[in-house]
This record gives sequence, C-alpha cells and structure tokens, in this order.
Amino acid sequence: MTEKLVTTAVDGTIYTITLNRPAKRNAISDRLLDALDKAWEAKPEDTRVVILTGAGDHFCAGLDLAEHQHREPFGVMLHSQGWHRLFNKIQMSGLPVVSVIQGAVIGGGLELATATHVRIAEPTTIYQLPEGRHGIFVGGGASVRVARIIGQGRMCEMMLTGRIYRAEEGQQLGLSHYLVGAGEGMAKAQELAKRIAENAPMANYAMVTAIQRITNMSTDDGFYVESLTAAMTQTSPEVVARIGEFLQRKGKGPRE
Repeated sequence: MTEKLVTTAVDGTIYTITLNRPAKRNAISDRLLDALDKAWEAKPEDTRVVILTGAGDHFCAGLDLAEHQHREPFGVMLHSQGWHRLFNKIQMSGLPVVSVIQGAVIGGGLELATATHVRIAEPTTIYQLPEGRHGIFVGGGASVRVARIIGQGRMCEMMLTGRIYRAEEGQQLGLSHYLVGAGEGMAKAQELAKRIAENAPMANYAMVTAIQRITNMSTDDGFYVESLTAAMTQTSPEVVARIGEFLQRKGKGPRE
C-alpha cells in the first residue's frame, strides 16, 4: 500500500498533522490510527505547538465501520485502550495541540477533537455520537472528555437519539473555542499556534497537563498541586526574565 494516511508539515516550531483519507471522510481505521501515532512520534524535538486537521471537507467521521472487525470482548477492550493511549498522548504530552475541524466530527472524530486543547470550527462542522444507533458504545474516551465538556446528561441524549449539533450549537456548548468563516480555520490555527509558541515552554507544559489532572482531584489536593505548579513556573529563569522585561516596558510609559 502506498496510500499516505497521515501527512505532516513543519513551519519553524509548529508541526502540522493532517488526516489524509478524504474519500472516507478521514474515518479511523487501525492503519490510520497507527499512522497518526507514528506521525506524532516523528515530530521534531523543537516542536512547541501541534496543529491537527483533516484533508478535504471533513475532519473525521469516526470509526470506519466498513473495516470493523469482529473481536471477542477482551479484544474490544484492548482495541479501545489503544485509542485511549494515543488520544491521552495527544492531550497530556505537554505540547499544546490546536485542531481545525470542519464537516463531520463524529464518534471517534469527536473523541479525537476533544483530546486537543484549542478547537477551531468552520461553519460546515457537525457533531454527532451515533454509537447508540449502531448498537455500540463509545470507546475512544468520549465518556470522559465529551461528557466533561457538555455534561453527562447531554452526552447520553446525543448517544440515545443520534442527535446532530451544528457548528453554532457546538460553539455554545464548548465543543469548539473559535467559530470562523468557511476556509478560515487553518489561518486562524496558524495565528494562534504562533502566539502559543511564544509562551514559555514550561508554562505551556503546565497548562496542558496540570489543569486536566487538577480537575480529577479533590478541592484541597487541587489547590495544593496548583501551588506547586505555580512555584515551578513562576521561578524559572525564563519567566523571571520575561516579567522583568514586562515591568521595564511598563515603566517607560505608552509614549516610549
């Protein structure tokens, strides 16, 4: 097979990963999942931000049911955990990930999108969890990530009914952070990625790893870890220099 299921590009410290099965609406097969994992591992060492998107008119239509394999229960569990490992890697690696979503963001595609930290939607975007209509259950992390964003009751209703949310509704629910015009998603992603890349790397690392973990803790434990994280980031040499430069500029006044 010569089909390249995932393509990559490098622009300075920004690494772009593109799902590349446009004829299949970028549906996730085992081969695509493996290619995505390899693309993630192949990012340059100096990468500061990753952009994730899909080729063609759709971000990702979820599990490729045409390639669905019959598995015994234990095999299904291991298959699901393979998705969890990769999506957790994307979310918790310490690198900010900006996604550009359009068209179908369905099932596993929504699970993948919600593993990213900044989501930019175009007007064609639709969100759906059709697993209930297929007689199956989510397996790529939606019961944790999607439920935390929109609430467990709304997620349950989505699965029971196969309800579709349009781009504007998804924006209101928090499934996207930005809603831009048609064809404007990548430009916005590059703009935001460049801005994020200017942050101190330790601060970016803390934001994309600590917040998620703190939400899993008790209130007291969360406050404690927040204090430790603040201590680590605010006392790094780079941050001390940044704050000094800011105070120096502020002291000069607006005319200088």
